[in-house]
Amino acid sequence: MVEKQQKKREFLDVLVALRQIIRATDLHSKYVMKVCGLTVPQLVVLLAIEELGAVTVRQISHHVSLSQATVTTILNRLETRDFIKRTRNATDKRVVNSCLTDKGREILVDTPPLMDGHFMRRYQMLDVAKRGEILETLQHVAHLMASDDVDTCPSVSDDELDPILSSFPIHLEFSQDR
Repeated sequence: MVEKQQKKREFLDVLVALRQIIRATDLHSKYVMKVCGLTVPQLVVLLAIEELGAVTVRQISHHVSLSQATVTTILNRLETRDFIKRTRNATDKRVVNSCLTDKGREILVDTPPLMDGHFMRRYQMLDVAKRGEILETLQHVAHLMASDDVDTCPSVSDDELDPILSSFPIHLEFSQDR
């Protein structure tokens, strides 16, 4: 019984830590949206286009870990606002490439950092080995949580779930005091 309680507490601690990261990210995302009028995913797509050059939806999707449908929706909005333009490939008319417009390049110059400045300063103060360890751990957590389709949640039957997880209360309150 003690082991079950310890596992339950461990999963709850993981959930709370993830929730704190999500909350901090959401708060900064709202700030970025307020300052430049674009969402973080929109900016991430613009940055991918800046980095990759004239690029297909599939290439962007792979580069930023968003589904092609999500990237297409983002590109539609960015094109409407004249941040990108789409052109058909000269040799293969089925291929459509997206590239930044002058307005798209300008917004990237004037955009605040995509991550909170306080976090970035504290992170940069860590030694290189510790930063590498944190990055590796975050990538591992992301891999553990990932499904094959980046925009869907995997379906798991009740039989597959550990009884410990199914015993979590439905409503959890998250506190910054932990």
